[in-house]
Amino acid sequence: MKTKRARVTAKLDGRDLAPLARVYYEFNQLKNLYRQGWLRGGVAEEQCETVAEHSLGVAVLAMLVADAWFPNLDPLKLLRMALLHDFGEIHAGDIIPHEMALEEKQARERESLDRVFAHLPNGADYLALWEEFERGESAEARLIKEIDRLEMGLQASVYELNGAEGLDKFFASADRALATAELRELLDNVVGLRAVAGGRPAENQAAAD
Repeated sequence: MKTKRARVTAKLDGRDLAPLARVYYEFNQLKNLYRQGWLRGGVAEEQCETVAEHSLGVAVLAMLVADAWFPNLDPLKLLRMALLHDFGEIHAGDIIPHEMALEEKQARERESLDRVFAHLPNGADYLALWEEFERGESAEARLIKEIDRLEMGLQASVYELNGAEGLDKFFASADRALATAELRELLDNVVGLRAVAGGRPAENQAAAD
């Protein structure tokens, strides 16, 4: 699995670290871990976002979306879920869904979370929040699941604006995942920027022609 650099926690074995510091070093792996689907889709490593960058994008969208349209939802829960939703990838890696059975993927990510949050006395609370997200048990969890896919669609547009091609499947995947009208409107707005031919933004298409 491609990363920017070696895992820093490998250099910390045997050292006496405060639990919070150790969890931060564990989290740092998400700042190194490329989103593997983009690499498989042809995005160059120098342009490819990391998992942590994606998580930040989800958190920003969650804040904006909640303030704009869903004041009845718990904003702190939304932000915590957004920041935690990919913590399972710290040790499991960024598994491309169709390459592994969902049950195995979830088991690996749960094991990863157990390892990370075992350092914290309140680790069970973080794990419970992640499980709530995974199961879609609350309105906040279901919204973050959709925002997770919306962020992917918006990031695909960013890559296209920077010249990437062949990303239609990412837009299609985001489109299939969105049921909330306000989020669909956002995605439709972005998709409307794309050229009809070639799946590229109109500006890039015109330049290419």
